[in-house]
Amino acid sequence: MATQRSSARGGKRARRAAAFFDLDKTIIATSSATAFSRPFLAGGLLTRRAILRSAYAQLLYLGGGADAGQTERLRAQLSHTVTGWDVAQVTEIVERTLHESIDAAVYAEAVALIEEHHAAGRDVVIVSASGSDVVRPIAALLGADQVIASHMQVVDGRYTGGIDFYAYGENKAVAIRALADRLGYDLDASYAYSDSITDAPMLAVVGHAFAVNPDRGLRRMAAEEGWGVLTFHRPVLLRAFLRPSKPVVVVATGVLVVAVAVLAWRLARQRRSVPPSGLPSRHPTRPGRPPARTP
Repeated sequence: MATQRSSARGGKRARRAAAFFDLDKTIIATSSATAFSRPFLAGGLLTRRAILRSAYAQLLYLGGGADAGQTERLRAQLSHTVTGWDVAQVTEIVERTLHESIDAAVYAEAVALIEEHHAAGRDVVIVSASGSDVVRPIAALLGADQVIASHMQVVDGRYTGGIDFYAYGENKAVAIRALADRLGYDLDASYAYSDSITDAPMLAVVGHAFAVNPDRGLRRMAAEEGWGVLTFHRPVLLRAFLRPSKPVVVVATGVLVVAVAVLAWRLARQRRSVPPSGLPSRHPTRPGRPPARTP
């Protein structure tokens, strides 16, 4: 399979690498398009009949039996389903129910990989065929640096059902190359992860490709191309991995400064009556996280 890869050779400065992650069944154990079906139903955007149709299509997809034609029919069905939806209402529902809908479906192994890539200085890019209004909040929750997703047509604040860009198949590879050219990623040094044979172009465009929980077609291709094969099987609560936000850290730091000042004042008052012991602190040093390995 022919690919176009970027190279840092001959450049004036080294180009950074990135890690491209498919979303459904790679980072999360379900489909992002259906993860919000319950709140969309409660908000009057979905009907129970539409949910049943989507559930059947997702059953084929998640079972690994969905070929490109089936996935295209799924896309058309979802496009038809969202026609007429109010974009502001969709955004509000996604943001309000993000933890409820996504939190417990995130693979611990994927979160660890994202952290390892960031520790190694690589950008993390979420690549998904789902609509950007759904993908971007999930990507922000995961700490991703960039997003490649489908762009739905909007007129007067509502989805028309048309799609300006469908981030699927070869289109994912096209978007990755364009992003690499714009941000200066070295694709030969970059990584990509996906579960589906339909993402073979995305995997082939980087120097380090990994099949995650692969379907049959992708497992065969991974063996032929020498790609790595990973198994993710531990969905966990994402909030357990989230670091405190900046305001929380600032407040905590302020409290710590005040506490230290109070302690110093008390020690100064006791100085004359309590001689220094000269003993080392009894508080053990908090063990740091071992250095992340490079995937």
